[in-house]
Amino acid sequence: MADIRSGCFVARKMELSEIAAVTAAAAEGRGGAMLVLGEAGIGKSTLIDEAAVPLDDWQVLRAGGIEFESELPYSALHQLCMPVLEHRADLPAPQWRALDTVFGLHAGVTPSPMLVGLAVLGLLGAAGQDRPVFCAIDDVQWIDAGSRQVLAFVAARIASERIAMVFAARDVASVPELVRVPTRTLAGLTDSEALTLLRYLAPFGHDAWIVQRILAEAAGNPLALVEFARDAGPLGLPGDAKHRAVEQRFAHRFLQLPASTRSVLALAAAEPTGDLALLRRAMTFQGLSGADLAAAEDSGLLLTGPRVHFRHPLARSAVYRSTGAEARRHAHAALAAGTDADIDPDRRAWHRANAVAGPDERTATELERSADRAQRRGGFAAAAAFFERAAQLTPSGSRQARRLLSAAQARLKSGAPSGARELADQAERHQLDPAGRSAARLLRAMIDYHVERSIPATIALIDAADGMGPDEAGETYLEAFASLMFSIDEPGRLRRLALHIRERVHRRRPPRPVDLLLEALVDQNLRAVDEAVPTMRRAVDAFQNHARMPDADPWWMERACVLSIDLCDRAAMERITDRQVELARTQGAYAILPHALRFQAVARTIVGRFADAHVCIIEARAVDEAAGTSNLVGSDLMLAALSGDAERFREIREMLHGRVGVEFTPLHYASGVLHNGNGDHEAALEALLVAQDQHRRGSYVVTAFHGELVEAAAATGRLEEAEDSAEWIESLARVNPNAWTTGAHLLARALLDPGLGAQDLYREAISRLAGSGMQVHYARARLLYGEWLRRLGRRTEARVELRAAHDLLSTIGARGFVARAARELDAIGEQALADNSDSPAGLTARELLVARKVASGAGTKEVAALLFVSPRTIDAHLRNLYRKLGITSRRQLRELFR
Repeated sequence: MADIRSGCFVARKMELSEIAAVTAAAAEGRGGAMLVLGEAGIGKSTLIDEAAVPLDDWQVLRAGGIEFESELPYSALHQLCMPVLEHRADLPAPQWRALDTVFGLHAGVTPSPMLVGLAVLGLLGAAGQDRPVFCAIDDVQWIDAGSRQVLAFVAARIASERIAMVFAARDVASVPELVRVPTRTLAGLTDSEALTLLRYLAPFGHDAWIVQRILAEAAGNPLALVEFARDAGPLGLPGDAKHRAVEQRFAHRFLQLPASTRSVLALAAAEPTGDLALLRRAMTFQGLSGADLAAAEDSGLLLTGPRVHFRHPLARSAVYRSTGAEARRHAHAALAAGTDADIDPDRRAWHRANAVAGPDERTATELERSADRAQRRGGFAAAAAFFERAAQLTPSGSRQARRLLSAAQARLKSGAPSGARELADQAERHQLDPAGRSAARLLRAMIDYHVERSIPATIALIDAADGMGPDEAGETYLEAFASLMFSIDEPGRLRRLALHIRERVHRRRPPRPVDLLLEALVDQNLRAVDEAVPTMRRAVDAFQNHARMPDADPWWMERACVLSIDLCDRAAMERITDRQVELARTQGAYAILPHALRFQAVARTIVGRFADAHVCIIEARAVDEAAGTSNLVGSDLMLAALSGDAERFREIREMLHGRVGVEFTPLHYASGVLHNGNGDHEAALEALLVAQDQHRRGSYVVTAFHGELVEAAAATGRLEEAEDSAEWIESLARVNPNAWTTGAHLLARALLDPGLGAQDLYREAISRLAGSGMQVHYARARLLYGEWLRRLGRRTEARVELRAAHDLLSTIGARGFVARAARELDAIGEQALADNSDSPAGLTARELLVARKVASGAGTKEVAALLFVSPRTIDAHLRNLYRKLGITSRRQLRELFR
């Protein structure tokens, strides 16, 4: 192996064959990726270039990281995608808009990295329709974080594409996003391979002892061999570490050049985009000519073509570091002057910032504007760099601290909490005014909260909110309160926080939906149900109105969904959850989409649409997988409990116990549901009494808990345990009457009525629930009535109710309750039909989701966007499930899942 300009390639046959296997598979629609690792100069770039030589009929796309450009947002992605950008016309509108935004082609709302990743996947997939695509991405360790994240996303989803991706990096620790990509680490050349290369490079030979010295010093590193062979003098080489020695040799060669040639090289080193036209404009500002550029090429350090680049990254860094500080500033000033402020204002601002030596408020202001633009494009790492450099150039201490805090906030949003903390430390070293101290305190709390949403982090968030003005603290308190509602902690903490919020937060006039939400959650915790319902009602109605707006903010809607569940308002519950999912998708708000999908799953579960709930959960997991995040499992827990899936319930319970070490209120409630379903009412009551105790001490528990406790207490004959819950159900039905609440109240009265008067109550409850749309509650009411009739020996009437309950529960998929109904039917000599609620034909979870989406009328591109995969991957899923189901068309699929 040698430098690509040498024309000699030795060794690396195994590595070449591995890359060739990746490209051969990609040509047949089985795309893949490889990560080539190795020290500087080991030959990674040369290997990739050699692998691309036979790909004449491919679209070869290249991008490379550059040490001085690692903070510029999506710069590497821009390099890679620019040759095929015309294919964005084939993409869905949200995807091409995302590309236009991050590449600065049009202004737009900040897209999430996942949406950008999906757009790039679609773009490369569209290009691959014409001919296979080979992506060569070099020096990944220096690529900006946004590009790395997107490219890793794409690399994980090209298995069904005509795309091959080969990355090169120093070591895997420097590119954690690519940890799942297959790797090949390059070792040094053997002595015989190194000698072959050396003989090619120095055909007239060196003395034998010098050759041995070169081989020993280079230690198999091809770049070191190339440079040592070029520069070896009659006395051989000085002893030095090879990387440092190679860079020193590049620097030595640079410093021997004429001043005008050094100036051209300094300009090229300071402007890593390789834009030849910009380099020429900057040369003009410095009075340099085309002859000077030719001399720079002749130096062997610089290569020109469509783009300008150095023959190796070490050459660039050697030139830049060897250029004096004043000369570097002159280079950046010329580049800033040559950069069009309308076309690329951010790069111009960055060059201007590097052209000044001391405080410069005008440049700092320009950088601040660049930071704002970067944030709109989703480049939070770049925004942080712009803000930080702006702070360094800011003369005023207070303004400098403000910009440092802005840099810290952007760094946190970029996913770098440790960097955010360092910037916050710097800000706090300045003299902060009260508002600044409050902002710094809140930022520190948010950093800890984002790192680990633990109880201590939540408490710190509360403390930070205490330092804010009452009007500004509301949403921070809401974040903390919502976190504690479902956290594992001593029960009284939530109630104490509710009291504290009531004292601290003033009522805003007119109130926003989020203000009403906080007030409702506090009232729900502190007041009796009949006193809290009016506030809860106002909050739910406000969010329903808010949800109708075309540009509604989806944040906090899931908490309004919780209130609607507690109000037993089915229409509001479904309307809010469906709208939140819709908004999260259309706005690319993938940070909350998994939450929204899981609350949608809860809503589907409650109304008895278990299969749809399962689809929502699968989709939420797909988003989690794409984002590399973990999420709440409350919806999984609720579905497992009502489905009677004891094994899955046990898995979730053990996972939660392993994570936090204790069991919390929602888990006790879900245990009660599971045990009620399988008829173990004693176990149900014990679990529900624990939840009741925690609820009395201030913990949150969903409204449906009360009905479960009444059922368990009635079945075990411990009616006194149900008194509080029965009273709560009655109060809710009185102040918030609807088919669901009145049906639940009548059913509770029937369960607790020891006489024959229960019959009318059962019948009226069933009648009300039949019109509520709550299929699970309706079916369970008929099951309870059938059980009551059987105990009285009224077998014929019992058979009607039990058969209806069994069939409906079987259709829903509530297996625990189905088995319970089957036992009751068996007790009166009636045989139950088999439960056929399993997933058809052994489909995987992902195949089931694809099947249901396609059966509902969704197109391939739409389903691909939902699952963050390519359309070809969806086609592969369809082929597999068609084979398993024994069908051949979408029409048959729709009929099967109708």
